[in-house]
Amino acid sequence: MLLDQIDALSAKTEALTLRIDELIAEIPAASAPVVDPGAGSGPGHLDDPATAPLSVVARLDEIAGIGVRAAQVIVAEVGLDMAQFPTAGHLVSWAKLSPRTIQSGPRSRSGKTGKGNPYLKGVLGEAAAAAAKTDTFFGERYRRLVRRRGKLKALVAVARSILVIVWHLLADPAARYHDLGPDFYASRIDKNRRTRHLVRQLEALGHHVSLEPMPMAA
Repeated sequence: MLLDQIDALSAKTEALTLRIDELIAEIPAASAPVVDPGAGSGPGHLDDPATAPLSVVARLDEIAGIGVRAAQVIVAEVGLDMAQFPTAGHLVSWAKLSPRTIQSGPRSRSGKTGKGNPYLKGVLGEAAAAAAKTDTFFGERYRRLVRRRGKLKALVAVARSILVIVWHLLADPAARYHDLGPDFYASRIDKNRRTRHLVRQLEALGHHVSLEPMPMAA
């Protein structure tokens, strides 16, 4: 009996998935932009797989943590016309993923982001959790934040970053997602500024620091 129920639910799921694919395919703005085959090489040309035009779902699917199902939910809940959200910040605020500060006299503390759209926040939370496990920019962002802010706040921050990228991809049909890589933060460290900061910390602990350049390797 349980196997029959599982088979029936699986059949319904497949039918709904097929129907969702059909409905999204009927939306002109969700299709891949048309490129003139004779336009030559360059960004967006059919011969360049890195920039070749893709449908909205396929482009969102390229974001770390987002799959086809998540992309479909995002399209259903956000829509494709970003004119209603002039900037990525407007979309993030509408989704209730913007950090809030609660002021009480001279003291301030961070507050909850708010309820927002439960379907959108749910799928973004799943995407953030999936991206946190990857060796990507989002994965490294999560690992950096979780040490200082805890798991929940780190996931919300990653979900917010994902939604910002979603806005840019929806606002520009020709845009493609490119991962910045897990070494993005390390490559942007100002070594001199970091050195000065560490020296001040050591001096505050009562140490005398003398800087000498490392000898060149033979």
